[in-house]
Amino acid sequence: MSQQQKRRILITGAAGYIGRQLARRLAADHHVVGVDIRQDDSADFPFYVRDIREPSLGELMQEHRIEQVVHLAAVLEDSGDRERDYDIDVNGTRNVLDACVACGVRQLVVTSSGAAYGYHVDNPQWISEDDPLRGNPEFAYSDHKRQVEALLADYRQRHPHLGQLVLRPGTVLGANTRNLITNLFDGKRLLAVAGSPSPFVFIWDQDVLAIIEKGVTEERSGCFNLAGDGALTITELAAILRKPVVTVPAWAIRAGLAVGHALRLTGYTPAQVNFLRYRPVLGNDKLKQEFGYQPKKTSEQTFRFWLASREATA
Repeated sequence: MSQQQKRRILITGAAGYIGRQLARRLAADHHVVGVDIRQDDSADFPFYVRDIREPSLGELMQEHRIEQVVHLAAVLEDSGDRERDYDIDVNGTRNVLDACVACGVRQLVVTSSGAAYGYHVDNPQWISEDDPLRGNPEFAYSDHKRQVEALLADYRQRHPHLGQLVLRPGTVLGANTRNLITNLFDGKRLLAVAGSPSPFVFIWDQDVLAIIEKGVTEERSGCFNLAGDGALTITELAAILRKPVVTVPAWAIRAGLAVGHALRLTGYTPAQVNFLRYRPVLGNDKLKQEFGYQPKKTSEQTFRFWLASREATA
């Protein structure tokens, strides 16, 4: 198929932060259909309020003769209901996969996460796509991403005619990003765990959009980490933010979380201190060399861009 031919693309999570931008970008040249559990009255393409777990998803694909699916819908923040979040993330993805297979979809693009690798003391300094996916059971988001990836691997074996492009982003930042990660940078000081540099890798949201668009128009397959070049430690982030760092022993953070969780002041548990200690640091060699995309911004440039945008609107 020529890259210029009009494609028929379904986007789940089309009312989300990335989904809304991607849908408008692709809709300029292709037939795009968006679904989300939230309404998007500004959508200028066919849009349906639809849960990805609904059996009618396949009927919608057939109605619009969908050839490619970009699956962005996911639970990004722990709702406190683990069973519900699992049902959406894992069973919802299974329903998307089954609908794709039943409707003869050629390609499925899935945004997984670097969190699928897990937060472990023995993580390599730079994680490659060949490293094992060990998402931690104590982190719902990380654990569910691991289970989704296991599901995808199973379908790759059983349904090879459905091409899969699996993307594992680091922390995505753009001009207007506000989420649990950016909340870590909003306080008067940054928290560091003693003995843990806790590097962050960032990827510019516009790079993510360009990568997905390239993957769709070229109908690429494979698994790829998404990260800008380089990484930033907590100390380096604090210097850019011009804020002090408070270094606390892991045992003290665990104790604080135990009290806070018992008093229902936080949804985090003591086991989740590893989220701060052992962040997976994603290498992007495969993205650049095999996929053929050089991120336009490094991790540091992405972070500085986000900070400048935030300060400009403060």
